[in-house]
Amino acid sequence: MIGYVVVPGIDGSDVAHWQSRWEQGWGERAVRIEPASWSVPELDDWVAAVERAADLLAPRVDGIVLVAHSLGCWAVAEWLAATAHRPLGVLLVAPPDPSGTAFRSIVTAGFLEVTARPLPVATVLVASSDDPYCGVEAARELGRQWGSTVEVIAAGGHLNSASGLGDWPRGKESLARLTVR
Repeated sequence: MIGYVVVPGIDGSDVAHWQSRWEQGWGERAVRIEPASWSVPELDDWVAAVERAADLLAPRVDGIVLVAHSLGCWAVAEWLAATAHRPLGVLLVAPPDPSGTAFRSIVTAGFLEVTARPLPVATVLVASSDDPYCGVEAARELGRQWGSTVEVIAAGGHLNSASGLGDWPRGKESLARLTVR
């Protein structure tokens, strides 16, 4: 049985967000991270929250997949560099471009120091052609640096609640590519 660590972006994902909807459907097979710094994100706090969630979930399942959105993608990338856990894969949705002005205006110093480097597990990065936090070329470059398969969605915004994705079947297809062996 596969378990899922849900890693939202700043302020978490509201009930209309596809992450929250998926999490509800997974029931006890899912654990959402709980950093103390949701609104003023501290990298070390978020990485520790991912570790706690993975530690909590691992004994209950046969394998873990992380489902990250926005700033959560960076928390997961940094966590992978430090953890002994080896998840089955990671879905990275709408990671913000760390060189962009929007990114620099909302994060604390720890997140300003992130750099993309090869990730030790299979990853799918889903980007949108009109994401205000990361252009397509920047997303493709992040994918190249992380070693991710990159999928671009046309006109999906930041792929969040405001995008009106509902249960986001297209995202579930991307997730399935990580879990089909």
